[in-house]
Amino acid sequence: MPNLADYQKSKLVKLMMIGNSGSGKTGSLVSLVRAGYKLRFLEFDQGLDALISHCEDEGLDISKIDFMSFRDKLKATPAGTKPDGPPKAFSKSLQALDTWEDGSDPSTWGDDTFLIVDSLTNVGRAAFLWSQAIDPTNRDPRRWYNNAQSSIEDMVANLTNEAFQTNVIIISHIEITENKDGTIKHYVSSIGKALGPKLPRFVNTLLLCESRVRGGSVQRQIHTIPTNMLDVKVPAPNKVEKSYDISDGMEKIVRVIRGRPHPNDK
Repeated sequence: MPNLADYQKSKLVKLMMIGNSGSGKTGSLVSLVRAGYKLRFLEFDQGLDALISHCEDEGLDISKIDFMSFRDKLKATPAGTKPDGPPKAFSKSLQALDTWEDGSDPSTWGDDTFLIVDSLTNVGRAAFLWSQAIDPTNRDPRRWYNNAQSSIEDMVANLTNEAFQTNVIIISHIEITENKDGTIKHYVSSIGKALGPKLPRFVNTLLLCESRVRGGSVQRQIHTIPTNMLDVKVPAPNKVEKSYDISDGMEKIVRVIRGRPHPNDK
């Protein structure tokens, strides 16, 4: 019978990072580029400008960053904003997770590469539009929500599975929820209220990005300890600082999780 002495800790990184818009979530990934990792974005937010600017300011090679963008075209109608044609962003993103634009299989990219989902918030929107389109005669919106939620949960389960042999970072905004007991909590933002509390179960690392104004300057940090609002977690809590500057924090956290620096380093 196996015991903990036989357990092999994964050297792959599977983490979620959440924060409000402008808190530095995507920009914090510059430290991974600096460390030599390849970044490949499943991109829904059109929010790579900050990362590109950080890389250019440091003279970093942005050819190690590639992306595939997914966003459904919308149009204004008298009945409200609706998809302009069949919504395909979500289904195409799932196809990309099987076969990337260059023909490679993302599950085989290895430990020198990070797949970045940016962001799960807009993945949720795309999944809901997709769910509506495949069940247009439905009169109960709960079916659309349930189908979208189940599909996203399956997507996250696949990406965080050990069989998916690539590092994964899932970025999300914050969903503020009042629980039945009256407490206010922060959860991963995706689609509906039920999914957010479930998704962190798939990872050992949940980080919070936060920006604060002090002395007229903006400080953006990555937090690794729980707050009253959010149950932040890391697999090695005694080996990480309580917070890191976004300029180099992500690489430092990844180094602790992996137990070593970039895989090409000696």
